[in-house]
Amino acid sequence: MSAVYLLLLLLPLVSTQTFHWGGCPAPEVQPNFNLTQYLGRWYEIERLPASFERGKCIEANYALNEDGTIQVLNSQIEENGVDVAEGTAVVLNQTEPAKLGVKFSFFSPNGPYWVLSTDYTSYSVVYSCTSIFDIFYFDFAWILSRSRSLPPQTVAEAKGLMTRQNIELCKMMATDQTGCPDN
Repeated sequence: MSAVYLLLLLLPLVSTQTFHWGGCPAPEVQPNFNLTQYLGRWYEIERLPASFERGKCIEANYALNEDGTIQVLNSQIEENGVDVAEGTAVVLNQTEPAKLGVKFSFFSPNGPYWVLSTDYTSYSVVYSCTSIFDIFYFDFAWILSRSRSLPPQTVAEAKGLMTRQNIELCKMMATDQTGCPDN
């Protein structure tokens, strides 16, 4: 019975996320991931719904900090102007460098940021999943690009990769990258 109450309490938090029963899938990540090559600007092409992403021209910029952590600058254009979120990412385990943890507040725990596939120069496929006692989970997925668009075939290949990894994509949505300012 307490699981039902927990679900009711958490429902407003996950209502704008992609919610599923059970535990998180365990997709394979990019082998031999090279963080240095991954750094820089990435534009969001498609994503699963996320309450913190409601704008257009969504992008992320990753840079190495002096202490070895990664500075994360996410930005989007909303009705009231540009919204910027600054966070920090860390490699959680040196044997799996494609599994990073990201947080946007000193008080929040690291959220998973797993690079499933990238060629470092044109596309990246990223997944994040948080399980609540293996009763249910909510997840995020992103298809990113070094430019504001990707060929449809590349997007289809990225979606195929996620589908093969048991990531449900029925709510995947395109990000509006039109009319964006030049960087």
